[in-house]
Amino acid sequence: MPDRLRDLIVQWREDPSATYQTWFLWDERLKNFRSIRRGIGQVVEEIEADRFGVAYRGSSLETIVHSVAEQRQIFRGADHAFLWKPKLRIPDIYENPVNQRAFGRLLHHCSCCSTAAEILSAIRAIDQLKIKGLGPAVANLIYFLHPTHAPPFNTAIVNGYNAITRSKVKLGSWEHYLAMREGILALNARYRDLLSNDLGALAGFLFDIGSGRYPAPPLDSEALSDRGWQERLAEARAEAVKFERTALQQRETDRSHTEIQAWVRDLGRALGYRVWIAANDRGRCFEGGRLGEGCLNDLPPSLAASAGADSFRLIDVLWLEAGSDRVAAAFEVEHSTTIYSGVVRMLDLALSGELHTSAGLFLVAPDSREGDVRAQLQRPAFSRIADLDVRYLPYSELEKHRAAIARFGTDIRALAEILHRLI
Repeated sequence: MPDRLRDLIVQWREDPSATYQTWFLWDERLKNFRSIRRGIGQVVEEIEADRFGVAYRGSSLETIVHSVAEQRQIFRGADHAFLWKPKLRIPDIYENPVNQRAFGRLLHHCSCCSTAAEILSAIRAIDQLKIKGLGPAVANLIYFLHPTHAPPFNTAIVNGYNAITRSKVKLGSWEHYLAMREGILALNARYRDLLSNDLGALAGFLFDIGSGRYPAPPLDSEALSDRGWQERLAEARAEAVKFERTALQQRETDRSHTEIQAWVRDLGRALGYRVWIAANDRGRCFEGGRLGEGCLNDLPPSLAASAGADSFRLIDVLWLEAGSDRVAAAFEVEHSTTIYSGVVRMLDLALSGELHTSAGLFLVAPDSREGDVRAQLQRPAFSRIADLDVRYLPYSELEKHRAAIARFGTDIRALAEILHRLI
């Protein structure tokens, strides 16, 4: 039985005016990948530093999207999805700082990750937020970061895919994009000898069909046709529900962890200490602000120059003496994870010589975890803990007494009555 789709791909590859020869084999294409990736990094940097602004025009995002739109005809109009539409208030990443930071996290995550699973996780995370006007057009940026994992997405590509497979992919839906992605991967695998690991080749073929350059032959495989589409869409929706359930549990964990860090932060400042928040937590949102607001931006020079500086930066909360760089107290919040990494960081700090002579090392955790914490500290790896007098601060005691300690306390000794010894 003749494979008319294969014959059409062969014809398309040989057509000097089709996207295979005009764009996919274009000498400048890979150079544009590098410049677009650098531009995405600039967008992330500006968002993280609150320098991105509130408008598309003149922004670093406009620069890279313009570079994408210049990628021959296949990406013409790529900027339409990102143009600010004031009457509709979309896309809602210019006037909403929370959504803007979420967009920045998506780009940053996709810039740093390397696997398809990590990319899909980032996409599902942004989809959970339902940011108005921010849909699968973002895949055109992700494609330039991961061309073997994320196909481009625009009207003509969708039309071409629907014409070939008799699917019903809709614009604007991440679920539909992810289901279409699975179908594209299946098509690409079937015709790999004519296409490429780079999904841009197949996207270009779909674009030429969707824009009317070639008629779409019927696909002779049920696995890739309408029935397969319905199954893939159902799988995408099931994955979205599963991700939402997991994300909800994780948000509750993060909320509790962040909330406890904020309690310790505020208590330290009330007692007159300078406060350091873990470098990877400073940007977390809490009560309309960032967890690291009002805290040290950099470790003191003596700590930053220490051999264990990379470890110290990740301790959940540090209290430092107002008149010196010495650490008065170190806190690790152990909401649900194992205590191993937190204790190792505090050991690094204790053995560095940067602790004040009366400093305290504290594990802050739910009351229900005290038995688990005690059991883990009996491990031979933590034999030095007894010498360091690491103590346990239950959530309930901190919640009950923190206001009074902040009001009447003068230093770390105010915590003495609510601490539990572990060894």
